Amino acid sequence: MDLVARSGSACSNGVARRVTRLCISIYSDLQNGAMTMNSLWLAIYLPGLPLEAGSLPSSPSAVVEQGRILVCDDAARRAGVNTGIGVAAARALVPAITLVKRDAAREAAVLHALACWAGGFTPRVTLTSCALLLEVGACLRLFGGLEKLLAVVTEGVRTQGFTAHIAVAMTPLGALWLAESGIATVCLDQSTLRQQLDALSISVLPGKAAELLARFGVATLADARNLPSAVLARRIGTEVVNLMARAFGNMSDLRPDFVFPDQFQLSLVLPAPVETAAALLFAARRLTSALTGWLAARQAGLRELALRLLHRQGDTLVSLQFADLTRDGERIERVLRERIERIALKAPVEALRLEAVSVISLPGRSAAMFDDADAARDAMNTLLERLRARLGDGQVYRLTAHADHRPECATRHVAITEKIDSSEPASFQRPFLLLDQPESLPEVDGRPHCRGPLKLMAGPERIESGWWDGGEATGDVRRDYFVACSADTRWLWIYRECRAPGGWFLQGFFA
Repeated sequence: MDLVARSGSACSNGVARRVTRLCISIYSDLQNGAMTMNSLWLAIYLPGLPLEAGSLPSSPSAVVEQGRILVCDDAARRAGVNTGIGVAAARALVPAITLVKRDAAREAAVLHALACWAGGFTPRVTLTSCALLLEVGACLRLFGGLEKLLAVVTEGVRTQGFTAHIAVAMTPLGALWLAESGIATVCLDQSTLRQQLDALSISVLPGKAAELLARFGVATLADARNLPSAVLARRIGTEVVNLMARAFGNMSDLRPDFVFPDQFQLSLVLPAPVETAAALLFAARRLTSALTGWLAARQAGLRELALRLLHRQGDTLVSLQFADLTRDGERIERVLRERIERIALKAPVEALRLEAVSVISLPGRSAAMFDDADAARDAMNTLLERLRARLGDGQVYRLTAHADHRPECATRHVAITEKIDSSEPASFQRPFLLLDQPESLPEVDGRPHCRGPLKLMAGPERIESGWWDGGEATGDVRRDYFVACSADTRWLWIYRECRAPGGWFLQGFFA
């Protein structure tokens, strides 16, 4: 405030007071969270999480907590089973209903996996007992706007097998309350947020506070906010009043961010043993979705990952290797599908565990304005990975130069995942194509001919076979090699046999 005081000496006292009040107002708003630049929260509420986290194998089914139905599936609901009724009443309505106790640990594991998946949209993720809150205000341009981001998030939750209510608001608690009420709305300004929240039932408040307010005729949050704040605080407590203030943006709402783990290793228990590998793809999608989000949040890529199929006794390892660093979820899923569909299970699978083996920093790259060489390289690497997954590790490989003077031994096979060192220049000129069997060339007036006389451009280069190398197929030879140009301007690699009976031979063609 020293700056305002000094400026006041150069202007009228009235202007100075107005400037002072404005600065105090802005400072107060920043302190209480009413002005949060670019703050936009996307809430993903999972009403069926206790049921869907366990993926119950039979229907009708329901989850029980403290002797009452917590959540049930559609078949049980159609038969009259509702949330809150007792177990005996549920069995009377549906004798064949499957009832299981709530598994809080499994729900927490599912939320952890979904938080990793959400890292693909924003690095700021907050968890509640049955919802995720994503701060997306700074990420909208990356996904082409809020509408497209909402479509991607909705489809991602659906493909993982979860029912979700999604809402967007300027405050995290406001977005959460709207999502919990099943209102799929987008509140991009303060007035819309207040209008939407005012219409909500007081049931969004903690249980005892809602009961107390209902006793003297309060039905909505608007009714509660119309009461004098001192009276309201005495009735329901200061903590609940502050809760409402945070939802409406009148008070800061500080929440701990989800901390993405340093290493990725995620397990998933299957609802029932699976006997066919193809049936594992849906369950594996939950794990790969979490993996790609985690990689995006960590700005990293991977070269290898391991999927373990856990049996009652032992496990089966499915290893996936990639030609270069990647965090593309579709690419990972395609290669995984090719590999899993060709596995013969030795025993039913009861659980899956996915682990990122080789993770390396992979910053984003700018899009190309014209021809994108990186995109072409990625497409080729993707094809190689799929072929390798389908045909086998040893059937797809690369060729690289090998330090050997003999042309038949100057190349070697390397795996597509092996990094090739191209920093060392080739010691000799070698053609792109070598013939399977050298082709004899006629000699006219001491010069070799191939559709006319050949002009020798470089050479000779003496090459002798390694008599010490028992595995060499060429045998003991001695040759002088030349680079030659034919009459039709083709560049050839030819040699003259130094042993009897001699002669000229065509060995290969330069590209």
